[in-house]
Order: sequence, then structure tokens, then C-alpha cells
Amino acid sequence: MTVAPFSVAPSPVEPSAVSLSTGELSASDRAESWHEAVSHTFVPMTVELLEDEPAAGTIVSHQLGPMRISRVQAGPQVVTRSRRLIADDDRSVLILSVQEHGTAFKEQDGRESVIRPGQFSLSDSSRAFRKVIAEEFAFTSFHFPRAELDVRESDLRALTATAFGTTEGSAALVMSYLAGMARQAPSLSDTVGRRAAATALDLLAMLVDDRTGNARPRGQHTEATLERVKDYILRNLRDPDLTPAAIAEANHMSVRYLHKLFQDEDVSVGGWIRARRLERCSRDLLRPLAEEVGVSGIARRWGFANSSHFSRAFRAAYGMTPRDWQTERGARAA
Repeated sequence: MTVAPFSVAPSPVEPSAVSLSTGELSASDRAESWHEAVSHTFVPMTVELLEDEPAAGTIVSHQLGPMRISRVQAGPQVVTRSRRLIADDDRSVLILSVQEHGTAFKEQDGRESVIRPGQFSLSDSSRAFRKVIAEEFAFTSFHFPRAELDVRESDLRALTATAFGTTEGSAALVMSYLAGMARQAPSLSDTVGRRAAATALDLLAMLVDDRTGNARPRGQHTEATLERVKDYILRNLRDPDLTPAAIAEANHMSVRYLHKLFQDEDVSVGGWIRARRLERCSRDLLRPLAEEVGVSGIARRWGFANSSHFSRAFRAAYGMTPRDWQTERGARAA
């Protein structure tokens, strides 16, 4: 008998998503088709279903740059990545799985762990691993090429098959960002999606460094995170309530981590914002707009709520008052 293939189609709820489902198959046909669906989504793996009549399984995926986000729902099963499968397909893919329902038992690199709902764990497809879920379950995975994560191999091996709690510290920061990214994935453009994935990888590298005690120079993903934060600031310069706390919350990071990003630039968050606002003000003070709204209007336009504070900051940066700037620079331009 030829087993009908699993269905691959856009999600009826989220048109941009790709859905893999065995729901339309008979129970007798689901085992082989589900195995194909799992291997198609991740890497080749052996899947053993633990029900006499397997429940339907579904996988809904979104691609953000190098990272694929997949939500998986199915019945009890054992998933194995064996040495034989690795020899046949040696792609090195990292899989971070966030357990939502059901409890998973994972084995890799000589470790065994229990992953409960609300926790997450890492698996590396370049080495054998095993995952057992003895009940109906749902999890969301974030999988990407190993080369995309800028961490030492020894540090990564020390953390596979480890249960990460998400109530505090770097794990909580990673989980908060990943949860937000998964929710917004259907609506993100390709460009924004790639930047979001770069930030996620940077945060995950930070988690690995934190857990292994490895302090490294800033890498490319930290640079990507800083550029994303700067872009957010520039797009919101006019907001007088643009505080470090607001910026950190909007970018799914802690205020402490935000300050660390700018500390490596030898400038404070507030100092960088003030400099960018003053640049915009100095430009607009020489335009016809200034005649209409005045100096205080230009200041408010770029987020300075207090005109006296603006004048002091402007003098400190440019060595003259805003009005003197208008007079002197305007005369030169004429």
C-alpha cells in the first residue's frame, strides 16, 4: 500500500505560514507520514509513535532569515537522531525547543534531563540525541544552522539536553524575546525578520556565555543588536518619553543589557539619544521651519520637553546658544 503524503499548505489562520499535517490521513497511515513531516521540518530523525491509533500531528512554520520557527502538536512519541542518520545527512543544526504542553525527556552528550512546560532546551543535530514525550504535547522550536551561533563548541556541548528555567537571569531574557518573536513572526517583513533572528542569536550566545562563564569580545550578533536598537531610537526620537526602560521593553531586553551595549561604544544611552536629537535640531534651526515654530518648537519637535534644558545641552555641544547658531550659521549659508 502506498502511504498518502502529509499535507503541506498555507495555514488557514496565518496565510504566510507553512503547515504540515497528518489530520486528513487514516490512523494507520499517520506513522510514516508523521516521520516524513518531522524530518522535512528539522533534520532526518526516526520517529516512533507510542499510540495504537496515532493522533493527528501538525507543524506550523515561519522562516525568519536563517531561523525557522515551528510549532509542533502531536501525540506521544520517541524521536531519535542516530549516528547512522548523521552519517547520511551531516547538517549541523541547532534546535531550541520551548515546551508548552506535556513533559519531554531528552538525552544528548551524556546528559539526561526533564523539560517541563515553560522550560526550554537545546539539541545539536551533529551528534546523536533522543527525545521521549509520553503524552500529548505542544512545543515551539527555533532551529538554525550551527554556524549562525557565535559560541565555542565546548561551551555548546556543555549545555545540550539542559533544562533552562525562565523565571530569572539570562534564560528569562532569551525566553521573553523568543516568545515575542514567535508571536510576531507572521507579520514581520523579510528584512525585519532577519534582524529579529540576529538579535535572538545574539541573546542565545549571551546565555551560553553566561552559563559557561565565558567572557568574549563582542561579536557580529551584538553589533546587529546594537544597530537594531539604534534604528529603533532614531525612529522614535520625537517621543519625549523615550527612556532606557521604554527602549529595553520595546526591544525585548533588560535595561542592564541595553546599557552594556552602549557602554562598549563609550557612550551612555541617554548621551547617544541627546546627541542625535541635537543633530536634528541644529539642522532644523537653519530651515524655514524654524521661523514658523521657533526655537522651542524645534526643541519639542525632537523630544526636548524643556526649552531651558535644550538650550543648555545645545550650548554644551555646539559652544553657542540655539539663536546664535541660527544667526551665525544662517549668515554663512547666505
